[in-house]
Amino acid sequence: MIAILLLLGILSFTQIELTGAEVGVCYGRNGDNLPKSQQQVIDLYKSNGITRMRIYDPDQATLQALKGSNIELILDVPKAQLQSLTDATTAANWVNTNIKAYSPDVKFKYIAVGNEVEPNDGYSNYVLQAMQNIQNAINSANLQIKVSTAIKTDLVASPAYPPDSGVFSDAAINYIRPIIKFLVSNGSPLLANVYPYFAYKDNPSIGLDYSLFTKQDKNDAGYTNLFDAILDALYAALEKEGANNVNVVVSESGWPSAGNVGATVENAGTYYKNLISHVKRGTVKRPNGPIETYLFAMFDEDLKMGDESEKHFGVFNPDRSPKYQLSFN
Repeated sequence: MIAILLLLGILSFTQIELTGAEVGVCYGRNGDNLPKSQQQVIDLYKSNGITRMRIYDPDQATLQALKGSNIELILDVPKAQLQSLTDATTAANWVNTNIKAYSPDVKFKYIAVGNEVEPNDGYSNYVLQAMQNIQNAINSANLQIKVSTAIKTDLVASPAYPPDSGVFSDAAINYIRPIIKFLVSNGSPLLANVYPYFAYKDNPSIGLDYSLFTKQDKNDAGYTNLFDAILDALYAALEKEGANNVNVVVSESGWPSAGNVGATVENAGTYYKNLISHVKRGTVKRPNGPIETYLFAMFDEDLKMGDESEKHFGVFNPDRSPKYQLSFN
């Protein structure tokens, strides 16, 4: 009982009230030491006032636990399912099984058809058709849910400086242009994973203060932080495609606490704290915030592949205690 009270005391001290800041948290499950019960995770979201979530596959236990929680959800279509959903009947069955069966008890907000699909990846051939089929199935079911896809910001040609010069790269344009037309015609946002950390890791001369929102003075382009510069370069690229009215939802953003250059608990805590405060406002190009943003991620994921830092993005420890002393009030 004492242990439980101590845990509740910690959670109360670090209570996360995210609604006003338009911030959610991504719930990835690529670890072997995470809470065994999805209901425990949903309860952790609720006890900390986190009202938005992203999940990366239609896990039925998570969807069951979300019923009645009032948590708004981004639900991903995994890459492995994209090809099958180019068939309209299969897409309709997917929507019936994973969305209609849980609505309105689960508050689906966006469907992300693929996450960070590369333009030269074979999966890229399936994304648009799958998006169209899922949106048609959602419309047929009389559901009000927007369909999009989540991209990496490196689809914008580098270097994108000043941010107003942003344009989609030659390698990306044939892939992203028809997707942008779909978003415009359906009034859907573009989901984008925005990571100042990786830009800093690859080029530390960018400056840690510019990456962590701690820089005080503006640079010659009028920016104090890298997050806004990345996001505005993407907005500039969209505008050049005639998509001035497409909003960008930051579907992932985070900073690792270990594993590579600049990846420390102190830096990660600074980034998350300042990001949550910052997205209440807008960017230089789009000053009228807030910026709908999803922190990556709820927990460290020790089975993630790739760079060691990929395993250390969690805001909470696997035992559900908070990793950082964060206040979002």
